[in-house]
Amino acid sequence: MKKWLCLAVLLPWVLGLNMTDPAFGQHFRKIKVSELKNKIEGAWIGELIGNIYGLPHENKYIAEPGPQKWPYGYTKNLDKLKKYDGAFSDDDTDVEYMYTLLMEKCGPEPTYSQMRDAWMYHIRDRVWLANRAAVGLMHFGYTPPFTGSKEMNPHWYQIDPQLINEIWGYTAPGMVKYATAKSDWAARITSDDWGVEPTILYGAMYSAAFFEKDVNKLIEIGLKSLPVGCRFAGTVRDMIALHEKYPDDWVSARQEMAKKYYINEPDLTKTIWNANLNGACAILALLYGNGSFQHTLDLACAMGFDADNQAATLAGLMGVINGMKGLPENLYLPIEGWTKPFNDKYINITRYDLPDAKISDIIDKIVKETIDLVVLKGGSISGKPGDQVLKINTDAVFNTPLEFCMGPLPRLEIDKPVDYNFFTSADKQYKWNLISGTLPGGLVFSNGKLTGTPQETGYFDITLQLDNGKRKMTHSFRLLVRSRNIAPDADTIIANVRTLNEKVLDSCWYTFGKSIYAKNVNVLNDGILNGPGSVFYSIAAKANIPKVDYYGYGWKSPRKISMIALHTGGMEEFGGWFTSLNVQYLDSLGQWKPVANAVIDPPLPGKDPVFYQPHFVEYIITFPAVKTKAIRIIGDAAIQDHWNKYTKNVSGFTSVTELSVY
Repeated sequence: MKKWLCLAVLLPWVLGLNMTDPAFGQHFRKIKVSELKNKIEGAWIGELIGNIYGLPHENKYIAEPGPQKWPYGYTKNLDKLKKYDGAFSDDDTDVEYMYTLLMEKCGPEPTYSQMRDAWMYHIRDRVWLANRAAVGLMHFGYTPPFTGSKEMNPHWYQIDPQLINEIWGYTAPGMVKYATAKSDWAARITSDDWGVEPTILYGAMYSAAFFEKDVNKLIEIGLKSLPVGCRFAGTVRDMIALHEKYPDDWVSARQEMAKKYYINEPDLTKTIWNANLNGACAILALLYGNGSFQHTLDLACAMGFDADNQAATLAGLMGVINGMKGLPENLYLPIEGWTKPFNDKYINITRYDLPDAKISDIIDKIVKETIDLVVLKGGSISGKPGDQVLKINTDAVFNTPLEFCMGPLPRLEIDKPVDYNFFTSADKQYKWNLISGTLPGGLVFSNGKLTGTPQETGYFDITLQLDNGKRKMTHSFRLLVRSRNIAPDADTIIANVRTLNEKVLDSCWYTFGKSIYAKNVNVLNDGILNGPGSVFYSIAAKANIPKVDYYGYGWKSPRKISMIALHTGGMEEFGGWFTSLNVQYLDSLGQWKPVANAVIDPPLPGKDPVFYQPHFVEYIITFPAVKTKAIRIIGDAAIQDHWNKYTKNVSGFTSVTELSVY
């Protein structure tokens, strides 16, 4: 009888089952710190393996999957590993390394503001799609989650968040609810809507993998963590059904998947980097890999599309499942003479001012940050050094930090009703207060919401306060109430390029669904800021030479004008923005003259590289009033070199969705 009682007491620890604290109703799991480190090391080394192994297959297999000549091996990257005498950074690991150093500096729960500062300082090159768009918006003055929002980040649906946020899962071992919420929160730095859903699923699987080895059960845990009825949950179930339909034929499963989620994907979100598409590839690789690290890795590459990202994410997940001790030695010791994983070197070649590091030091930092987080969220650590045990509160939840989130201010126009919410991503346990300044006549502020109908034009400075009962913080805002926009009344639209050269565009490496592009300049005053047919590109003939663009309006009778608002469109790697900008009006003699003392708010980016350029933002240009029958903005279009041979010789161009006049 005593033996059975003893066994009953030991079983939860031996099997890793939940234990309940009767005083608080909380559930706990225990893990030896040595095993925690083994699994975190497996995650980090696994991600390095998958990233470097997968790079030669990136964007290589689209119409057909990769060949079944397995194992693929490191191929050309062996030379790169020899060159650096260790692992080298890439976008599948470098942002997580940056987050590791940020957590060391700021604690295990950094704020959006702190993460934005890290992005703007360290990320100055080698950034694409949603990540690139987010950086541009950060430099414009916005914070997450606005940097990932559908209204301003036209790449919100791309793969970016699922390859840079795995760390939030494996620093929250067994804390699945916490990991999914934090992964969702972090993913919104760059993405929105269903674009963040694969990241949520990965966060859940990484967290759960500390105590669950079966990949099928991990997928089910991930599914349960997704929002009910969301797109990616349906996609995952489709992949499970395809695996059941073709249990021994991954190629047929991949063919059906690609047809539904790539070939038949709606135009605006049809890219080879689509988050849902690449997430589907990963689920298939995980299912057909059947728990084998090597086979899962090769399948992740062979599924194609943005393959290195799936390879890194799944190899990291398999690293948690198997631990460092379960990883194939030939993959982390690929160079003769190495005795430690990747020679214990992580060489930074991608991010500004991130130091090279010993891999063992990175892992030690992550282990410490994990323990700190577990203890912060109701867990504990006990035992002597070398034999310590971590007790984890599996019911832990992620409470988003209290902070102001900065995005577009309300677009206020005289005599037009407004209903606008100031924003914080924190939980709703706080109060808003207007503590100084005067609102425009006709508007009321209540608990974070601005409502009413403006009755006076001009600038109005206010200061708001957030209070969660423990902490108060303030921020100042400058509201602008505009007069009526007279651009829709124009009798003519003035532009140097009136029609998009579609043949030239089709030859370029453009990154948006083609339906977003307007065929002519007539969209300039239609009031539509984004969506199909909203963006005009002034692409003319091919010629990589300096080019001046202008846009404006003419009226039959004179108008008194003192402000213009330029709303930009999407930016490409090869151009889309003004490098200078001025306002000219038509004088009584029919000559174009510059307005006096024009001020652009905010100023144009002071630097020309594409990752400083924000998508879908508004520049307000004010000047002393002029009376005129025509007005225009005019400036130099950016000229950018590009690696794509067809894109290299495209003339400079600008991207505009709307030009308003007041």
